[in-house]
Amino acid sequence: MVQIDSRWQGNEGVLDERFKYDDGTTQQRIWRLTKHADGRYTGRADDVVGEAQGQVAGNTLNWAYTMQLPVDGKVYEVQFDDWMYLIDERVMLNRAVMSKFGIRLGEVTLSFTKP
Repeated sequence: MVQIDSRWQGNEGVLDERFKYDDGTTQQRIWRLTKHADGRYTGRADDVVGEAQGQVAGNTLNWAYTMQLPVDGKVYEVQFDDWMYLIDERVMLNRAVMSKFGIRLGEVTLSFTKP
């Protein structure tokens, strides 16, 4: 389960993601976002290497970033290529592909519903 809260002031935003996994573990990621005049977005989070880059076109956002992913006591840098599709004012679909060295490691499709 993911709960997301956001707030914006001008072109600066904060996106607070709280994850609860099936095994009971939890995680929080806080994104600090900037909306640019040309439809681009940039963002930073504690477990993201450098700056995430996003581009809006119509109802679609492509969001690309490198994340530090902890696995069995080690941390791996993996790339994410997220495609988010706004279906209507309440529903967004997100397809995320994770890769390392250009090799696809996995893919997840999520549906977000605004209350």
